[in-house]
Amino acid sequence: MSPTPADVPTVDGMPQLGFGTWQNDDHDQCVTSVKTALELGYRHIDTAQIYRNEAAVGEGIAESSVAREDIFLATKIWITNLAADDVVSTAAESLERLGTEYLDLLYVHWAAGEYDAEETLAAFEQLHEEGKIKRIGVSNFEPKHLDRAQEVLDVPIFANQIELHPFLRQEALREYAADADINLVAYSPLARGNVIDDPVIGEIAEKHGVSEPQVSLAWLRAKGVTAIPKATSEAHIRDNWESLSLELDEEDIDQIDARDRHLRTVNPDFGPDSWE
Repeated sequence: MSPTPADVPTVDGMPQLGFGTWQNDDHDQCVTSVKTALELGYRHIDTAQIYRNEAAVGEGIAESSVAREDIFLATKIWITNLAADDVVSTAAESLERLGTEYLDLLYVHWAAGEYDAEETLAAFEQLHEEGKIKRIGVSNFEPKHLDRAQEVLDVPIFANQIELHPFLRQEALREYAADADINLVAYSPLARGNVIDDPVIGEIAEKHGVSEPQVSLAWLRAKGVTAIPKATSEAHIRDNWESLSLELDEEDIDQIDARDRHLRTVNPDFGPDSWE
């Protein structure tokens, strides 16, 4: 039996399996894939200003049979829009494109470009006070950025969205998040397809009669991490959804944790100046 929305674990109201839309920039395809994901059972949709698909995401939501209040919707403010006035004005534009009056989560996309902790985060707090965003998030933040953000903010940081998968386990950030009560959201949870060719993950997948992506997503869930895999075809959207039926055993998790492989697939030149 296929999982239902009720089968998705949640953390502080956020479903721990979401639908990512990075590189889903063909309008019609994005509309269809978002609608397909929602009809299948996904209730967490993730986008960003820089993805240039917020309007398509909003259209997919509107065309689905799922009520807006049942969807956890997140987007991100791009690095060129992080001055205080730009945060406020472009957030309003994102809301209009998405066809919604509020966001469940709004992220600072990177601590780069026009980002200034005091100025940027004050604007985020203004949006929170006005009820336009329910939660404040950050993305690609290292501990030093998180330390400064927590000094500035009166509202708790809800989540840090980072690249996280079996080949980039982010132990330091996972420890920090646990201590600071910050949720972790994993983008590129399938290492941009690299999990498919890994022999250890392949053996575990064969053992359970599932796909390699399902193993990676189940591993993240076992670590208490929210995953937002991207997909466009109904087959891949469904395969990721079916990962909710997989429970890895301790031996499986230990085998993945023992993998001596470090792979970062997203590393722009404006990223943090020191990586884990």
